Amino acid sequence: MTPFIAPVLVFSLLMGTIITITSSNWLLAWMGIEINTLAIIPLMIRSHHPRAAEATTKYFIIQAAAAAMILFSAVIKAWTSGEWSINPFSDPLSTSLLILALALKMGLAPLHSWLPDVLQGLDFSTGMILSTWQKIAPMTLLIQAGKTEIPLLMTLGITSVLVGGLGGLNQVQTRKIMAYSSIAHLGWMATALPFAPHLTLMALTLYMITTYCMFNILLMTNGKTINNLATSWAKNNAILISTPILLFSLGGLPPTLGFVPKWFILAELTAHNMTVTALVVAMSSLLSLYFYIRLSYALTLTKAPNTILGVPLWRLQLSSQNTLLTSFVILITIFLPASPATLTLFFS
Repeated sequence: MTPFIAPVLVFSLLMGTIITITSSNWLLAWMGIEINTLAIIPLMIRSHHPRAAEATTKYFIIQAAAAAMILFSAVIKAWTSGEWSINPFSDPLSTSLLILALALKMGLAPLHSWLPDVLQGLDFSTGMILSTWQKIAPMTLLIQAGKTEIPLLMTLGITSVLVGGLGGLNQVQTRKIMAYSSIAHLGWMATALPFAPHLTLMALTLYMITTYCMFNILLMTNGKTINNLATSWAKNNAILISTPILLFSLGGLPPTLGFVPKWFILAELTAHNMTVTALVVAMSSLLSLYFYIRLSYALTLTKAPNTILGVPLWRLQLSSQNTLLTSFVILITIFLPASPATLTLFFS
């Protein structure tokens, strides 16, 4: 890939998301999503590896099917209401079809099976974009259209949390673990969306910050498997300290920042007399917490066997220092006392 193409693709990703977020017409929103999809495909295939080609093909087919469903839903809405503007849906058929299309585009269970395979075939930088930035535009449309279909969103949310926890238990590939982590976090966002869209927005923002940091650490250490991650402790002491903090934040343990949205979502579900749903989601998140702790254990409490002829890991130095990564890790660690102010920011 030439040096001039990458900035164009990144700018297209940015513009596609902005067009979808700021549009008041379904055709413009659909166009922004399509620009997003077409811009990330060259980034996915740039390694010219057979797995990357397979992942790109799967991603293109799934996203094309989801985009066709979104356009079909908008046509049904325009046919029944006579307008293309984005407003609360009144037709149950078009609303349900749109929610299912957006669930397929993001990877909500049970429409999730493409996400682990696609993420496994990508490098860490492109996987980070797929797990974070590519969720913004579909989630924006889901927040606008999903307030009325409470049973459907509750079903998608609970199923996603369960599948995200169960699917990551037997994984040894870190990219597949991050894929199932994304599915589980999307389930939390879906359960909060009908009652408190601001909590969904806050959960998405904090998830993007934590996932960005985690993918950067995996990129710096080349931790493609748990065994690779187990040998990373000797490369840099900052990784030894920051990675468990990030994993505990993804799991939602206090006093990390990831505890804040999950606590508020459980409180919101309980306030709306959905105690059983809150209990199921909270218990299902323990499954995700297990494989986060498993990764932390492999990194901090185990020492991989090394032969004498091997290069000592303490001789390996990281090639670059990421100031933004350090700032985010500190933020994740000490920002919990500011959680009321954070909630006020997203609520306003």
